[in-house]
Amino acid sequence: MPPTDPSLARRYRRLLRCYPREWRQARATEVISLLLDTAPTGRTRPTVRETADLVRAGLRCRLGRPASRTVVAWAALASVICGLFAGALASRAAWETSRPQPDRAEAGAILTEVFPGHDLGDIDTPPALFVVYGQPLSLRNVKTVLLGDGGEYQESATGAAAFGAPPVPAEQIVTVARQRLTDAGWRVYDPEVTGGTSCADKLCATPLAITDTSMVARRGDTILNASVSSQTALDATYLAVEVHRAPPPAVAPAGVLGALLGAVAGWLVFGWASRRTEGRRVSGAASVLFGTTMVLWWLPVLLAAPQLLEHHLRESHPAWHPLWEWLGQPVASLLFLVGAVCALLALGLAAAPRRDRSPVALVD
Repeated sequence: MPPTDPSLARRYRRLLRCYPREWRQARATEVISLLLDTAPTGRTRPTVRETADLVRAGLRCRLGRPASRTVVAWAALASVICGLFAGALASRAAWETSRPQPDRAEAGAILTEVFPGHDLGDIDTPPALFVVYGQPLSLRNVKTVLLGDGGEYQESATGAAAFGAPPVPAEQIVTVARQRLTDAGWRVYDPEVTGGTSCADKLCATPLAITDTSMVARRGDTILNASVSSQTALDATYLAVEVHRAPPPAVAPAGVLGALLGAVAGWLVFGWASRRTEGRRVSGAASVLFGTTMVLWWLPVLLAAPQLLEHHLRESHPAWHPLWEWLGQPVASLLFLVGAVCALLALGLAAAPRRDRSPVALVD
């Protein structure tokens, strides 16, 4: 088979689509001819190395930096993080399709069914689906979230608690509750048991061993979390129960769609800024600002994601934590805001009128 096999030429031409249209119109035929001339007889597909080289060089050209060795990697970092943030925002918007948290009537029926004979007192209902220190997010407390206390922004729950010594052994409470949950159609997850020490008096002269058992169950879009303790102090809680909603079905597709759109937008914006600052004096400042943004945006992700993954693998979860928590948000929202300011300044430099042509690269 001759080296000018038509299928090989077609595959080379498809790879050259990574280059800008103007470049293809001017040089595609010449490059394909050179590649075909150097290909051995019988080859029908480009090699892996040729494919990687053509794609990488084509993306460099599209980003306006054909000589840069790192611009594609920087563009990929920007694209991925923008996609993650956009996906988190879209998934949070999709949470608004959720039913409200269980009211007193619904929660009371669940508690009576699962924990009969226990005085759980008043049922506390939340004011919103997501709260900060028990209050809906508003202009009055948004500073709390953005300036260092974002971990308090979380899904709310309807809860109740029983105080004093357990009327029956804690193990019996757990066994009866699990059986009742199963009989009522709940999916019951394996309980988590932890040990501890309590004190019989203020001086703690007689330490007492106690156990705390955490139970998780799900039925439909409702999740139940219960904690049962073997403690016997009259002013302590031996049973605490919360019921809340699972993520609605729209969360996952909204997150995926938002992530895809955000990634595309991030790539296009980076490419625009890269082409605008190529060969200009502002390129150095834009590089510093862009690099600062990537560090401030990626650092919380690299710290939070492994911790949450370990948490999910270690404990039973009927639903995954929200995407924004995997990104370290809003705990690290201050870093996000500073990074966003740096990104806007870099884009401002890119948008400024061209006044020079000094050969300085945006990223190298």
